[in-house]
Formats: sequence, structure tokens, C-alpha cells
Amino acid sequence: MIHENGSQNKTMIKRKLISFDWALKRLLRSKANYEVLEGFLSELLDDDIRILEILEGEQSEYPPGQIQPRGCKGHKSTGRNHPHRGPVRTGIRFFHRILFATSKAITEHMAKSEPYENVIKVISVNILYFDLGQGKDYIYHGATRFRGTHYHDELRLNEKQQQFFDKEYPHEIYPEYYLLKVNQFDGIAKDTLDEWIYFLKNEEIKEGFRAKGLKKAKEILDIMNLPEKERLAYEWHVEEIRYQLSMDRSRFMDGHFEGEKRGIEKEHKSERFAFGFMFFIG
Repeated sequence: MIHENGSQNKTMIKRKLISFDWALKRLLRSKANYEVLEGFLSELLDDDIRILEILEGEQSEYPPGQIQPRGCKGHKSTGRNHPHRGPVRTGIRFFHRILFATSKAITEHMAKSEPYENVIKVISVNILYFDLGQGKDYIYHGATRFRGTHYHDELRLNEKQQQFFDKEYPHEIYPEYYLLKVNQFDGIAKDTLDEWIYFLKNEEIKEGFRAKGLKKAKEILDIMNLPEKERLAYEWHVEEIRYQLSMDRSRFMDGHFEGEKRGIEKEHKSERFAFGFMFFIG
């Protein structure tokens, strides 16, 4: 993508930065680089996030080429985290997929003898490069809130529960979901979170961006700073994605997906992939 006033130099600056999904897989596991993911989460959740560790998932459960789920213990003034990524063939079942993932994460992080109050808080962050659902926005937040049928008030925890759990509302216990529809972003950064969305869409960090974590990201995600082996691996990764998308489109055009054609034709035109992570608190 070349901006209207984009010169060759500006295009090259953009191409020097590694995509965020690759960084999650290869670079951001290092404690020295936690600052990048901490910055992104801090801007998204509007809180001061500190990651304690990255939790690895079981590779056997995920197809080759996907980033296996992992988590990061973090600090939302405390917590943990779980990144995952992979090519998305269709978004039809995506909502079910993230629901299953959060439910599984909760049950897997509970020992059989633990009481229910030790259930972890899960925040599922999903960065989408395809068109999911219908809506005008590019950042969507979902939470479970209990509202009255007659008075429309939101149910609160009672005083004892508030003291015991250090929470005011039930939605603070239940999983939350963030959907970032990157392709729907208009490219105009109106705040620091938008600066991150701009980077996710363009793989470029503009001069003057001040969002948390972006300064460090610009430093460690510079392709030219990678060892040759890592740089070649990244270039192969980019080509693999292009090849997969090319094959998908070819199969689609050949009629292999004729039965689903009407439902997913639009998705195939703009599809790239989706990736994300789960942040665990508690």
C-alpha cells in the first residue's frame, strides 16, 4: 500500500517492520520484549498492564502454520496471556470458535479441587483481517452484563461479594471479548489506540506516534535488525501466507466451495487471516 504522497522511501520504511502476528510467535516471548505487548494491552484495556509470563499451548491441537495458543500472566494493576493465530478459511463459525477457546481456557486453568472463586478472568483479543459480521466500527467490545427486564438497571454484586472478590459487577468475573476489524480502519489515528490499529493494518509506525509500546516495537520489529536466519524465516512466512490465500482463491474459483459460495464470496475477496491472544487475570 502506497500513500497518496508516498515516496519509495516511505514505502520501504513501512516494509521494514515485521507483522505483529509474526512478532507474537517469534519475538515477543522474550521478557526483554514484553514492553510491546504490554503497551498494546494497556492502550486497548485503558489500564496499566504488566505481563508476568507467556504460557505455551499444546501444539498438537493446532494445524501446522498456526501460532499455538499461549498465555501471558500479566498484571492488570495482575494477570496472564494466551496468543493464537492462523489463517481463517471462513468467519461463519468464528464467534463459536472464540467462545469455545475462552471456555476451554477457563476449565484448563482450574484444578479439580479448586473452589469456583478461583475461576480466572479471561480477556480474548482478536485481530481480524477479514470482514466479520455487520457493523460500522472497527473496535468491538463484548461483555456479559445482567440488566433488569423492567427497570433496566445493571445487576451489581452485594457488599459481601464486592469485598470478597474486589469487584463491583458480575461482568468483571465473566470473559470479555475484543474484536479489532483492522481492514475497516480508515487510516486516520485519532488517539493512541488508533496508532496501534494503524500499525496492525499497515505494518508501519509513523513519526510522532506516542502510544505505549510502539517505540519499542519500532526498534525490535525492524526487519533489518533481525539475524539473517530469522529474517529469511519471516520472508518465508510472508510468502506462505500469500501462497495459502492464492490457493484458497483458486479453489474457490474452481467451484470447490460452490455449496458455500453465496455465503462466503465476500470474505474471500478481502480475507487475510486472524490472530489473537487471551489475557488471564487472577
